[in-house]
Formats: sequence, structure tokens, C-alpha cells
Amino acid sequence: MTKRRPRRRRAALAALLFGAVTATMLGGTPAAARPEERPRPALPSPPGGDDVKVLVFHGSAGDEAPTVDAGIEAIERIGNQGPAATRFTVDATADASVFTTPKLGTYNAVVFLTGAGDVLDPEQEAGLETYMEAGGGFLGIHGAARNEPYSDWFTGLIGARPTTGPATVQRAVVEVGDRGHPATKDLPLEWKRPDTWLNWKTNPSGQVHTVARVRESSYQPGTGANGWDHPISWCRDYDGGRSFYTGMGGTAAGFRETDFRTHLRGALLWTTRLARADCQATITANYKAERVTKPNQPGQADQIGEPHGLVTAPDGRVLYIGRGGSDNSAPVVTDWNDPDIGKGLGQIHVYDPKTGKVTLAGALTVFGNKGGGDELIKNEEGLLGIELDPDFLTNGWVYLHYTPHSKINRDTRMAERRVSRFTLNLKTDKLDLGSEKVLLSWPVQIHSCCHAGGGMAWDSERNLYIATGDNNSSQFSDGYSGNNPQPNYKGVSFADARRTAGNTNNLNGKILRIHPEADGTYTLPEGNLFTGKEPDEGGGKTRGEIYVMGVRNPARIFVDKKTDILYAGWVGPDAGEPSTTWGPAKYDTFAAITKAGNHGWPFCMGNKQPYRDRNLPDPSKPLGWYDCDAPKNESPNNNGLVNLPPVTGNTIWYSPQGGAPDYPRNADGIPSYKASEAKFLLPWLKGGGQATMNGPVYRYDDTSNSATKWPAYWDGKWFVGDFYDADQPRHAVVTDPRTVGKGGLPVHAESLKKIIPVGADGIRNLMDWKFAPDGSLYVLDYGRGFFTSDAKSALWHITYKGGEPTPLAKDVARKAEQR
Repeated sequence: MTKRRPRRRRAALAALLFGAVTATMLGGTPAAARPEERPRPALPSPPGGDDVKVLVFHGSAGDEAPTVDAGIEAIERIGNQGPAATRFTVDATADASVFTTPKLGTYNAVVFLTGAGDVLDPEQEAGLETYMEAGGGFLGIHGAARNEPYSDWFTGLIGARPTTGPATVQRAVVEVGDRGHPATKDLPLEWKRPDTWLNWKTNPSGQVHTVARVRESSYQPGTGANGWDHPISWCRDYDGGRSFYTGMGGTAAGFRETDFRTHLRGALLWTTRLARADCQATITANYKAERVTKPNQPGQADQIGEPHGLVTAPDGRVLYIGRGGSDNSAPVVTDWNDPDIGKGLGQIHVYDPKTGKVTLAGALTVFGNKGGGDELIKNEEGLLGIELDPDFLTNGWVYLHYTPHSKINRDTRMAERRVSRFTLNLKTDKLDLGSEKVLLSWPVQIHSCCHAGGGMAWDSERNLYIATGDNNSSQFSDGYSGNNPQPNYKGVSFADARRTAGNTNNLNGKILRIHPEADGTYTLPEGNLFTGKEPDEGGGKTRGEIYVMGVRNPARIFVDKKTDILYAGWVGPDAGEPSTTWGPAKYDTFAAITKAGNHGWPFCMGNKQPYRDRNLPDPSKPLGWYDCDAPKNESPNNNGLVNLPPVTGNTIWYSPQGGAPDYPRNADGIPSYKASEAKFLLPWLKGGGQATMNGPVYRYDDTSNSATKWPAYWDGKWFVGDFYDADQPRHAVVTDPRTVGKGGLPVHAESLKKIIPVGADGIRNLMDWKFAPDGSLYVLDYGRGFFTSDAKSALWHITYKGGEPTPLAKDVARKAEQR
């Protein structure tokens, strides 16, 4: 039987209260209440005042919770410590009648330090509801989630109900994801503590704002485990007031912990209105996702090409590119005897959010439109990347990374890749194709697909980063290391990434870093991996443009200009499972890169897990394991250094089996690669069909008056995603500054799939995502085909509408002059 006040009773009580107040104001006598409908107490709004008081309620339907005395003592000490402006007094009671008296309105916040069961009768619960509606604050601790089990309203107040779980005290790791809330901002990123951990019947993520999660892999969660997303502390603005709940506090000893008291103190500062906080930032309903481009007109590309990248301008315009694949109605030429083989149009579109208008700025004639099919037919070249000059609003300069059709050689099946600068007319949004200045060009083989890369980004020193793929086939190595030296076309290997990504003298399979000059040339900044003048092994075996080597297909990169950390992701090979003969399964990879280095491909992957070497005369025969600390490139297709820089471990890697697979290693440091022995260090992600789509790091601008900017909660979080939308990642992660760039794993992750919608009518195939200057997010959905655009190819806009932190500035308990 549900213990719930009928809505008509709530309305009658509200009318009665209103009538009593009105009659008193008019000098009359209020109407008498019916005995069965006692009026709620008249409370100030918001309750409490600048003489801040906290009520600790510890009533119980049975035996008193064993944590009560320790909890009361902790809260009293919290109230008596710290700056005078943040102190408060505490009253503790087990008498629930306080909820039906006007005294309730003298408290800024109410704490439930209770055992399980019904601790309030209907009128007392009505009083608590009135208190919250007036703007009161509530803090529930641990067992409070078991109170009022038949009340839907109380379930909403708490946020979730516990189910079965372990009763024993266990030490676990709490991931503190909210670095701004007063309850968590001073806690460790990874907080190790003992407690009795609760599992939830329904995961509240998306309905509440989670500030901390418990890592289930760090303890035994038992029956009813929630998985990697296991909220343990959260908050929300609820029914007019503020509610904070923590599932911690299950032991008396816990209340004596300094960090737990810090946690409670911050929760009380917010619930008492002594501090403001944002408890709306991760609630799904506070975000709006809207498709802003329409399907193309038949036979036209008036809205979008084959989506391949986007960039946002300082004035809010969005420029996005189509690689060169046409819609399904256009012809595709695959015959090498035909001069038009692979000819396509790489389109540049401009979306203006002020007008909602899309303009086709221009189109480059590119090589790459060969449709799908076998790797000797399809191709991933074309218009691959776009960036805007730091002074774009003054000079209109646009940088494009592409493969011009005019530079292909059908005999040798070689082409030229280039990065060029063009000028956009800022009034008409039209690209001047005659303004091209070629900054950088290099050869690529086009006999076989794949791995073109394409992303570009600027750092704070105006250095331009350019991501290039390894220009290598996915075949001929059984899906493991792309190191088969044998297949070639007219002397150029297309299956040996040691020719490209592992070659210090080749610009493919790299992230380049150059400094463009105003005259259309470039210089080399200090700090790249090579200078290009190394005398090693006879000299002439390095390129000074290389910042990162050993990457396979880095389609998307991002530089956080606050830190100049480079963030990159690249797609891995195709092996569905690890091999004790050849090495790891396919690993898609993300890396936070703080300095120039070698990230391993095709010698090592993940956290320095080596592949097996192979070579002529018999590439099918496995040779020795690569040494990740001192790799050697002994391929006959290598014209660079043999002795390579040591491999740097990566930040995130995942396979079809799970996130960050790791294995026991033998005395030589070689992993076992036995699937049964795998340990997954990042349980929040999994692959399958997988293709990384690295995203931005969000930076909150507190000087912006944008009504749609994402909140400060996301500041500094790195967005990592995958082209696919099932188990694959679409998350925001937190890295530890102490280990970032050194192979350290993320310490926290949370899913974005409810905010950035997935599924058939959502953003199913993520192609690129960038924040605009106004703090809103733009996302490209590739569409539902391959090597083509279709009706689902679209630009989306995701905005925040949750409002400002609470309490409002006018409702803060102690104004600035009182502090």
C-alpha cells in the first residue's frame, strides 16, 4: 500500500494555509481546519536566516542507527569549525513532531541521520514537503535512503533506493568527478576509504547530479551491483529546495575521517545556503540536442557533404567539410585507366547560427571518391581536415588538409597530400579557391586503402598540429601489427607501417607540428621529436616536422590552449582477440600528450604491449617480440633510423573485450596475451566495431553571458568518443595532472550518451565534435552509410538550459558584507 497524500489533500492544505495567512493579514479569524487535515506550519521562504541552524533528525522505526552519536558529533564539530562566516549551530532530535511545528522554519537545513523504515507520519512528511517547497535544504546520509519506503515524494527527495548489497565494511575507491562543488572540490581525485557500500534499485544518473562515484572494481559489490557507473553522492534542486544525499556514512568510524567531514561540510554549506553550487550540470533534461542542417536537396550538397570534420569561428560560425564521397546518386569511378578515377568534391560549408543559414563556401576537386568495397578499391583520401587561422576574423584564412586529384599518378598509384591556406570572404562566406598557398606537401600511396588521418589544431604559441594516418592497408597481417613488408605496388609497400608510422623519415602515421608564417611558408618550433638534422646512422634520416610518431589513424586531435596538452585518438587494427603468437587484439587509442614522443605503432600498443616482429623472406613466420623501451625498425621499407625513441604509454585503449586490457608479464616483460588472464583497467568502456573520435577539452568562460554554455562542472574534462554508439565510448574523463602524458589512466569517466543522444534518430555515427566560443557544443553525425552522405548526415547543436547555480545570490544565507 502506498503511503501518499492525495493531491486534493495537498491542495486543501495549501488553500487552508493561504486562507489562514490572508485572514490574519486582513484582521479576521482563520477558518478552522478539519481534524483529519491538520494544516502545515507557515514557514518563511527560504527557511532559516543568517543565524544559520541545522536540524539533525535521527528518528528510527526500530533500533537507532549505530552511527547516530558519531554523526551528530561530526556535524556539531563541522558547525563550530572553519571561518566564522561558515559556522552554524546544530540541534539534534528523534522527535518527528518538529516537522509539524513553525520551529521547522528556523532551520536552514535538515539532516536525516536515520535508520530504515517509516519515521514520519503523513502530516510530518507533509511538513517536510512544505519545508522543501519553501526553499529548505536537506542532507540524507546512508540509511536515510531506506526511510519512507512507500513515499514517491521521499524517493525523489533522496534520488534512489538501495537494493541488496554487501553488509560488510570494505575499502573502496571513490572517484570524485565534480571538482567545483563545495562537497567535493577539496577531496582527492581518487578517494580511498572503508564503508558499507549500497547498491541502487534504479541508477539515478541523469536524474540527479552525481558528484562522486564508487569504483566497483576496487571492492566486492555483491548482488545488485550497478557496474562502472555507481553513484555514491549526488545532489539536485528538488521541489523548491536543495537536496544532497551521500551513500557513505555507514560506519561510526567514517564520521571521524577528515575527508568525510570535508565532504559533509561542503554538502551542509550548500544545503544551508552558505555557499552556492551547480547541482544541475549532469541532469539530462537540462540539455537540448537539435539538428541544425536539413537533408540535402536531391542531387545537391546544399547542406552537407560526406561529413569529415568541423571547426568553430570566434564569431560563432561553424565551418564543416565533406571528405569527397558523393551521395548514392552520383557515379563512382574505380577504373585506373579512367582519368577521373576517384574524383570527388571536398565541400566546405558554413553554418551561421545567427541566421540559421547554410552556405556552400566552395569545393576542392579531390582524390578519394571510390565508394566502398575491398581495400584495393575503396579509399580514405580526400578533404580530411580544416582549421581557422588564429586571426581568422581579420584575415579570413582557412587551412585545409587534402589530396588534390590533379596530383595523382595513375601509373605509380601515388598522390600528393598537402596542407594549404585559403581565404574566405567573411561577408559572403565564399572560399577563394585561387588564393591557395601550399604550406606543406608529401607523398602517399593510393593503390590501397586506408588510414589518412586528417585532424588539425593550434596551440597557444600559434603552432599548427597536423595528424596523418599511416597510409597502410588493414590487411596482410591478420589484424595485428601492420608490419608485413612483402605486398607492394611498383616497389612501394602498402602493408608495412614501418615504412610510414614507424619511420623517422616519413610524414605519414605522425602528428606534425609547424609554425605557419604570413607568407605561406612555415618554420619549425623547438621541441619537436627531431630537428631534421640528426647525424645518427649517417644523417638525413629524420624529419623536423614530426612531433609524434607511431600513430595509426589519428582522425581527430585537439590542443587545450590553457595547458598546450595535445589530445589525440587513433583507430587500431582489426584483430578481434589477443594472440599468444602475434600480440594484442585491436586497440583503439586515446592519448594525452605533453611532449614529443613515439606512441608505438606498429611495434607496441596500449601500455607498452609489444607485437611480434616479422620480415622477409617469410613474413608469416613470427620472429622476436619488439622491445618497447628500445624499438628497432629493421624493415626493408624503412629509410629512416633503425634505432627509434622509446615508446610512451597511452592514456586509454580498448578492445572488443573491454577497456584497457592488461595481462601478466613474464621475466622479459612480455604479456601472456591469454584472454582468460586479461584484466580490464577501465571497465567503463568497450569496443567491438570501433573507431575513436577524439573530442575537445571544455573550458568554461565565466565572463561569457551566453545562455546556452555548458556549465563549469565540465571545465577541464576531456571528451572521448567513438564513431559507433553501442558499448563504445562517448564519455567525459578526468585525468590526474600528476600522471597525464606519462601513461596514467583517467581517474574518472561519465557517459554522455543521454546528453548527446544516440540511436537511429540521434547522433549514431559521431564524426567530430567541438565547443563553440559561446560554450555550446556542435557535433557531426556521419550518417548511416560509408563513403557517402545520406539523409542522416547532419550538423547538430547541443545547448545547456539548466540555469545558474543555487541558491540564487539573493537567497544566500549570509551576504558578502556579513562574511
